[in-house]
Amino acid sequence: MKHFFNDLLNKQVFFKYGFYLLLFMSIVLNILILPIMSFDSEFYIFFILSVIFLGIGYYEKPIWVLLLGTAIVVTARFFLIAEPFSGPFTYIIHLITYFLITFISTGLMRNYQRIKSGNIELVTALANALDSRDSSTANHSQNVARLSLEIAKEMNLPRHLYDVILEGGLLHDIGKIGVPEHILIKQGKLTDEEYTLIKEHPVIGYNIIKHISNFDKNGILNIVLYHHERYDGKGYPKGLKGEDIPLVARIVALADTFDAMTSKRVYRDKLDLDYAVFEIRKHRGTQFDPNVVDAFLKLYKRKMNGLDLK
Repeated sequence: MKHFFNDLLNKQVFFKYGFYLLLFMSIVLNILILPIMSFDSEFYIFFILSVIFLGIGYYEKPIWVLLLGTAIVVTARFFLIAEPFSGPFTYIIHLITYFLITFISTGLMRNYQRIKSGNIELVTALANALDSRDSSTANHSQNVARLSLEIAKEMNLPRHLYDVILEGGLLHDIGKIGVPEHILIKQGKLTDEEYTLIKEHPVIGYNIIKHISNFDKNGILNIVLYHHERYDGKGYPKGLKGEDIPLVARIVALADTFDAMTSKRVYRDKLDLDYAVFEIRKHRGTQFDPNVVDAFLKLYKRKMNGLDLK
């Protein structure tokens, strides 16, 4: 249910069109239906719902736009629903009451968007701090987050997962904060001991942010901990296999590998884009989830003649 409402709040156009639909329904019901009903009933509830949708759908608009929309709703209600002792004072009371409802709806939506934006800005700052430790991996976190989000959209995943994948992609390597810098920037081949330390970064990252309850509930921790698992079970740190690996982690795993291959590293030049795509296709069903690979390949095919994946 929580995910349903989050998805709904992210579809602002739903509330914009909903406002007009509810206002239209209110007018039609009160003009055509109410006069022929055998019992006393009023459809004023649709007018109230319409200003709630007005506040949510147009929360970013100036206050005069919200006031104008509210005035239109109140005017329709005032003339369509007869009330005892109706007059200018009644109209003003209705206008104030309905505008308060609009204002509260607007305030709640603005607060929701402010919290959402603040979370992403904070996560981005953490990702930038991490990437700054190694100039060769600059923008890696942003690239992984962006490609992961595009893959998720290509797979038509629920909208509430978009923010999870975006923030998880930005934070997926946060555990490298606990890896000595000389290992991260080493130009030669890593020793077995150094590679073992590198492989600990998913667990380190998990331990760093595991106390953030929202990350645990929405799946960001799964991305941080499992983005180096392989579909065939040969990954780390848990050796999970197939769909035992959370889907969000499977998506970020592919995006992480693709960006690593197509970016310059201290120990090698970046690989050719077509070769990187070939490697992704080659490891479909072994290293990567086949469905995620298929979505990535569709995305690549559609963009190869226009927007670069990098």
